[in-house]
Amino acid sequence: DRVMFPIHDEQGRTIAFGGRVMGAGEPKYLNSPETKLFDKSRNLYGLNYARLSREKYILICEGYMDVIALHRAGFINAIASLGTALTEEQARVIRRYADEAVICYDSDEAGRRATQRAIPILKNAGLLVRVVTVPGGKDPDEFFRQNPKDGPERFKRLLQQSGNDTEYRLAVTREKYDLSTEDGKKRYLQEAVAQVLGPLQDRIELDLYAGKLSEETGVGK
Repeated sequence: DRVMFPIHDEQGRTIAFGGRVMGAGEPKYLNSPETKLFDKSRNLYGLNYARLSREKYILICEGYMDVIALHRAGFINAIASLGTALTEEQARVIRRYADEAVICYDSDEAGRRATQRAIPILKNAGLLVRVVTVPGGKDPDEFFRQNPKDGPERFKRLLQQSGNDTEYRLAVTREKYDLSTEDGKKRYLQEAVAQVLGPLQDRIELDLYAGKLSEETGVGK
């Protein structure tokens, strides 16, 4: 009672299978056992196609169906990790084929947490990072099914509007607090400065976002 997805290596050779349960049941996803050829921490679903795309960025999704939906919509540079959190080794593999990674995880709370975990892993591999947020808490597969006619064009606009990793993390932090209150502004600034701006190494980038925070809150830069 599982839909079976062939998993290929970078050259397109089938090295394993992933099975998604069709009804209720656990585990939801079940992969072939690991072998010398199949390493979940290194292999990436769809990379055999994505590496041949002419785009300078790679779209990183959460699941098989998200990758398939994006490929059907013309975004053949989409890939997914294999039922596990993104690893440093996978990030290094992505860096071989692209300069930039665009994270397109589910926009629910679990997807946000996964995005926050993936950002530093990708940056440490030397990739520029952007984040696409699919509206309504949906994943890409759901998005295209609900927008069968203009889905590709709408998704292209989402890509164009996507912010870099710092902008994304500031936006996620901002949503936690009521900026119409003094206490909300204070707590937002404390977290944004400590967690988001604090680790930035680039002085120009730091100055730029300090200015944006100042404009948002009315607090001196």
